[in-house]
Order: sequence, then structure tokens, then C-alpha cells
Amino acid sequence: MLYVVGTPIGNLDDITLRALEALKAADVIAAEDTRHSGNLLRHFEIRKPLVSYHEHNEAMRAAELAERLAAGETVALITDAGMPGLSDPGARLIRKCIERELAFTIVPGVSAITTALVGSGFNLERFCYRGFLPVKSGQRERELIAALERAETTVFFESPYRLTKTLAACATLMPERQFCVARELTKKFEEFRRATGADLLAHYAAHPAKGEITLLVAGKER
Repeated sequence: MLYVVGTPIGNLDDITLRALEALKAADVIAAEDTRHSGNLLRHFEIRKPLVSYHEHNEAMRAAELAERLAAGETVALITDAGMPGLSDPGARLIRKCIERELAFTIVPGVSAITTALVGSGFNLERFCYRGFLPVKSGQRERELIAALERAETTVFFESPYRLTKTLAACATLMPERQFCVARELTKKFEEFRRATGADLLAHYAAHPAKGEITLLVAGKER
């Protein structure tokens, strides 16, 4: 059995009882960063063999883990935070299991996407998740223009080092639209800041953002 396990995005108390049971039941745990995940496992006194599973070795490791599953081992797959497969490694191994008819189950956990959406106060009837914003300015602006044309709320992940450039583009492209910066979710300095792009830019230019950033764009009014 493959357990695809959601892990906390900040506050370790957010781990579920079922996630702990799955990690304890595994013969091996595949982790995006073994050092990072080692801290999580030590906190809960779980001692299991760890193997790395990240974007640079995913193809090779997925094949290896599929063989171990076929041989009868139990594997738990985790990432540094949140659900594997959502802007994190994991989808390739799940597809391997589907192709080879190997048993797997999803152990859900906290997600920055849904946490940010609820905290934004924006319309949640429909939303569009677009992952990390592109690094190149032209591609980033095309993504933002598409978001501004949607009726539904759009969710992006963004680096704190590029946030002010992104907010500057937001302020230029749609000065009246509301945005929300959700930062350090579930952690001590959690923040939901809602304003126009210009107001958010002024704030973060004076107070540079740190930590994990989720950027939400309010949908276009019908």
C-alpha cells in the first residue's frame, strides 16, 4: 500500500491521527527533503527509513518505489508541507500505481490553498488554483491578466523575494481590484492582508515579506 500523506504547513499540531498511523505503518517513507522531514518524524517519535523523493529524482525514484510496492512493502509519501502532488512531487508515483494497479490511498491534511481561500474573505463558490507564478515578468503578467479576467477567485503561490514585483504588476494591470496576501499560514506570524495592489505594494515595500506566500486575486464582478 502507498500512503500519500498530507503533513502540516507550519503548525505541527495540525497533523492528523490517521497521518501518524500511516507513517508508523510504513516500511519506508519517501520525503521531499529527508532532513526537513526527519525533524517532523523525530517530533512525533517515528523512526523509519527515509529516502529522498524530489523533482530532480522523481522519475527514477517513482520506478523504484513502485517496485517496492509490487514486492509487498508499505510506502508513505510526504513532502515538506501540505499535500504531495499539489505543486510538489508525488503525481508521478500515483500515476505509476494506477498504471500497475498497485494499491494506494490518500491521507488528507491541511492545505495552504484552502486555508488561504477561507481566510481571504473572497467569493469561494468557485476558484482557480494556478500554482507558482512564473519567474519571467512577461509570463507572470500573462498569468495575472488571465486571473483578472476570471469571475472566480484565483490562487497563486509566490516567493517573498518576488512579491513586490508581482504587486507592482497587479497595481498597474487592475488598480481597483482586491488582492489578499496570505503569509506564514498556521504559524506564529500568520497574516491575511487584503487591499488593492498599490496599497499592498506600499506595505510590503516598507515591510519586506518573509516566509511562505499565497496570493489571491478576487474574481471579476459579473
